[in-house]
Amino acid sequence: MALTREEREQFLAEPHVAALSVNAAEEGRAPLTVPIWYQYAPGGDLWIMTGRDSRKGISIAGAGRFSIMVDRVTPTVRYVSVEGPVVATLPATRDQLVEISSRYLPAERVDAYVDFAWREHGEQVVIHMRPQRWLSSDLGGV
Repeated sequence: MALTREEREQFLAEPHVAALSVNAAEEGRAPLTVPIWYQYAPGGDLWIMTGRDSRKGISIAGAGRFSIMVDRVTPTVRYVSVEGPVVATLPATRDQLVEISSRYLPAERVDAYVDFAWREHGEQVVIHMRPQRWLSSDLGGV
């Protein structure tokens, strides 16, 4: 059964690890699908952080859009998939890295991870996507 707009937006706002898919920038390659952290608040744009020169970053820049899918299996099987255009790509800030890391990591591990990632991951960008097409379902007690 499809979720209501409020249900799907609230589910997407929870800290799931997403599967990101984007058409590959290289001819003859299948779409790139990788796990990624993301940030979303109901009614707003979704954003991710990635390396500017990563395969992900290059593919998204070339395609101008991407999709993510999040799911769970308990207490019910539920998923939300959203696809849309890139509306902004901006240099990442350390504060954004702290924000997204705090969403996924225990508080006591955030500072060490941020220090490591800021130093070792190279130039990062924040890519904003406007959710345009949604698919969702909750299989209830199945």
